[in-house]
Amino acid sequence: MSERTASQERNTAETKIKLSLDLDGSGKSTIETGVPFFDHMLTLFSRHSLIDLQIEVDGDIEVDFHHTVEDTAIVLGECLKDALGDKSGIRRYGHAYVPMDETLCRTVIDLSNRPQLEIRAAENTPDAQNFPFTLVEEFCRALASNLRCNLHIEVLYGRDGHHIAESIFKSMAVALRTAAENDPRREGIPSTKEVL
Repeated sequence: MSERTASQERNTAETKIKLSLDLDGSGKSTIETGVPFFDHMLTLFSRHSLIDLQIEVDGDIEVDFHHTVEDTAIVLGECLKDALGDKSGIRRYGHAYVPMDETLCRTVIDLSNRPQLEIRAAENTPDAQNFPFTLVEEFCRALASNLRCNLHIEVLYGRDGHHIAESIFKSMAVALRTAAENDPRREGIPSTKEVL
């Protein structure tokens, strides 16, 4: 079993979350958030990052999906940060271009311990059915803040809201997989500061 694992339970008045992950998994997942489209995005995130992921969320989805999406990203980011440890031996940087039919998205990540999100998409970016594009942005913001990474995402083009969201989640997954991988040539922490 991998040593790069983490788990957490987080309970608030709005959400109850149980999450566990294995960075060196094979992309297996069990996802139950109560939001089918979000389950789909997290499942493909697991599959393409090769991170094993178990998520169970009981959220106030009768209000809307915002708390469930944001709080899940908070816990996911914290668990990813914990599983990475001191980041010794990792590649640190990753990028990916991922097409989804008519859509193309680019994601670049730096596991720098400096949280920053830059997301660029057209102002009129369409929503997926029953899942606003603003929630995709909110997920990315909470993930970057709690993983403490630089996360740059650009929707280069696309028309379908489902495809745009899927391209973003898949490109994040592939970029993260690369950044979190152990580099066989790397000794120590990949920073001249000797700490990340």
